Amino acid sequence: MSPQRTLSIIKPDGVAQGNVGDILKRFEEKEFQIKALKMLLLSPQQAAGFYAVHRERSFFPDLVRYMSSGTVVVVVLEAPEVVARLRELMGATDPKQAAEGTLRRLYATSIEKNVVHGSDSRESARKEIHYFFSDSELPE
Repeated sequence: MSPQRTLSIIKPDGVAQGNVGDILKRFEEKEFQIKALKMLLLSPQQAAGFYAVHRERSFFPDLVRYMSSGTVVVVVLEAPEVVARLRELMGATDPKQAAEGTLRRLYATSIEKNVVHGSDSRESARKEIHYFFSDSELPE
């Protein structure tokens, strides 16, 4: 099966807790190739644009505030079946419900501060990657 790409974000809590290296190491241990990476401080407008799909949800203002509260690391990962495999590695949104060994079980502190984002479909992955990376920043 040919490799596909997805986007992951190590959220402000993951960066602030010093978990970036551990999370990137887990990606590589699970045979994801890191194809692009950058650290950013999202503005509220950038966070709102990225999470626009949730604009009508009650948690949207808190999500925007949280995602613009500190540095994030955005990562393009490549592997066969990458979207499903990354979502499995991340674990359930609520770390109390996440399986042992998943990123959220290991590092998240709450359902709101759940340490990592991953695209939920191949279509979302394409859009999300291009939200943060230009074509010239993405190697073949």
